[in-house]
Amino acid sequence: MSDSMTTRRGALKAAACAAAALLTASASARAQQQRRPTAADIMGPFYPIVRPLDEDADLTRVAGQPGIAQGRVLDLRGRVLDTLGHPVAGAHIEMWQANTHGRYAHASDTNVTAPLDPAFQGFARQRTDTEGCFRFLTVIPGAYPVPDPDSPWLRTRHIHFDIRGQHDRLVTQIYFAGEPHNDTDRLYQALTPAERDTVTLDPRHAVAGAPAPLIGEWTVVLASG
Repeated sequence: MSDSMTTRRGALKAAACAAAALLTASASARAQQQRRPTAADIMGPFYPIVRPLDEDADLTRVAGQPGIAQGRVLDLRGRVLDTLGHPVAGAHIEMWQANTHGRYAHASDTNVTAPLDPAFQGFARQRTDTEGCFRFLTVIPGAYPVPDPDSPWLRTRHIHFDIRGQHDRLVTQIYFAGEPHNDTDRLYQALTPAERDTVTLDPRHAVAGAPAPLIGEWTVVLASG
């Protein structure tokens, strides 16, 4: 890995808590408010059994591969908290997703008409810092068809997460506000409106010169931390 890439990725991780600082109120205010736990979801069939050699927080570049991943780059920032708003330090986070074309780097993915992207990492892992903060650089995933023989449907854009705190484990998926396939995605529609609120991102445009053109902010709440 080049020195420039190491520096870039180190800076990304080091800035995680500063980037998420506006997500939550002060510690005293958090303690007065009970938070709704983040909704769980299925793990899905594409968890990487064979993990990539490169699994750091920057999914837009792969060590040893030239170029960057195709698609709209997303700076995903967040915190892991318990229901009282206390940060969960050292939580282990794994994330995996389809590339911008809606294709997973997984042998079981039947969406073979969609191309693979060798510059897209597809899987990453990270531990939260002392303030419960995390940060990933990725791309907005594509939607893809689900080969249901009775009634084929499309999975809306989403990203998978497996989060292990001090006492809880949460397997879930995040979704994106305003996507046309949200209304027909069977997993998203299986959630209540209140549950959807805990897993739906509404990315905003970043300022010029930022690491990514889009910023998504997500607060994860574990029932017992």
